[in-house]
Amino acid sequence: MFWKKKKAATSQEEKEKKTSVPHEAVTLEAFKKITAKMDDAEIVQRQTNSGIPFSLVYIQTLIDHERFNESIVNPIIHSTNKQFVQCIATCKVIKVSSMEEAKNHLLIGCVLVQDVEKNEWWAIKLENPLSRAIENSETETIVYGPKDSFTERVEHNLYMIRRRLPLTELKTEKFQVGSLTKTQVQLLYIEGIANPDIVDIARKNISEVNFDLILESSNLSAFMDDHTNSLFPQSLQTDRPDSCAYSLGLGKLVILLGNTPFALIAPITFFHLFQSPEDYVHRWVIASFLRTLRYLSFLIAILLIPLYVALATHHYQMIPLQILYVMMESRSKLPFTPFWEALIMMVIIEIIKEASLRMPTKTSQTIGIIGGIVIGQAAVEAGFASKVLIVLVGISAIASFLVPNYLVTKATTVIQFLFLILSSFIGILGIALGLILLLAHLNGLSSLKQPFFAPVAPLHWKDWNDLFVRIPLPWIKQRPQYLQPLQKWRVKRRRGSNEQ
Repeated sequence: MFWKKKKAATSQEEKEKKTSVPHEAVTLEAFKKITAKMDDAEIVQRQTNSGIPFSLVYIQTLIDHERFNESIVNPIIHSTNKQFVQCIATCKVIKVSSMEEAKNHLLIGCVLVQDVEKNEWWAIKLENPLSRAIENSETETIVYGPKDSFTERVEHNLYMIRRRLPLTELKTEKFQVGSLTKTQVQLLYIEGIANPDIVDIARKNISEVNFDLILESSNLSAFMDDHTNSLFPQSLQTDRPDSCAYSLGLGKLVILLGNTPFALIAPITFFHLFQSPEDYVHRWVIASFLRTLRYLSFLIAILLIPLYVALATHHYQMIPLQILYVMMESRSKLPFTPFWEALIMMVIIEIIKEASLRMPTKTSQTIGIIGGIVIGQAAVEAGFASKVLIVLVGISAIASFLVPNYLVTKATTVIQFLFLILSSFIGILGIALGLILLLAHLNGLSSLKQPFFAPVAPLHWKDWNDLFVRIPLPWIKQRPQYLQPLQKWRVKRRRGSNEQ
């Protein structure tokens, strides 16, 4: 039996040896073939002052030219040591053993140096530090609080997080995704707080990404989401380092991507999408009021116009008499039913929204004025829409922007159209049916296999202290239960710190 196992293992090793691809040798000829028709690639052959030949291979557009001469060329040329690569003390030097490895180094901004006599290759990282300055966040603006936001460089973003969390327990794991883009990905979590099972799920999801182009965080999120057909994002995109640091402290994970200023936070819940960094700046009463207003605005955005259509079409008996007179007067000359009237106005509003987003800033202001005043007024005078509906459409559009997450704002529009169709067919019953379906859908979602509708379902009463209202910060002594953190308490307790 043992012999059979040994034989099987031996045959497996032989099979692997036969199927494995041998590493291609690193040679100048191979580099000339690779860099053919690449005008920004350079292959230089020179000698040191002591007569030792060496070669340099690099891509001009990827390296820092100021440091190139100071840190590499001059030290090597003036070196008298035969181990001339050792004289480059200011840079990290990595030995290269295969052509595949050499190509990877070359494409991330390394200079490849060849010791011709020994036929050894070395990679020296000299990446061009070109990057924009740290600016204010444009997607999550706050009045008080930190103003810095992420840039397109992962190293800068990681620095901004580490500056807020100077912990050795803050762990980072590197990945590379996208067969063409080779995008750098960093998975961040605090060891000892984040649940290892959730970390394993995130690690597995990132490792299994098999796609050619991963250009920004939404691309990666599409592969990591548990439910790709849902309207709701299952990870939070943010460009604020303070939000990432706060989430890491709670036991969540942060994923940084190269070439994008947005990080992903996961796992999240539906209620996380309604929270703003400013919630923890305001006094707790004001923060709670504003958070409640956001939930209310979400309901107004998806239900106000469908409710108008349901009442005007199926349940006009429920409308108070004075309001009914106003509606009848307003609609007396309209050629459309309430459904078509609402549908046309909602489509026009979405066209104006998209146009104002895509156009330059000064033009978008003009489009806003034209859409809000000229088209609205003209639609009423031409008899295409009632005054009542114009007011409701305006309130609904403004209410949709109170949700801090832009992706949820867009999801709100689609949900609003679905509710409009249901209400036109069966009135308020259709709205009730839509709400039940929406709650069932939210309850069935998950984020990194964690319940998306927690702490409502499953019920975690203790997490409600930072849900619809935010109680005073000193009273929030425990981390969210749905995350199952290894350290439950956020404060040191008198009998043994960090008790579970």
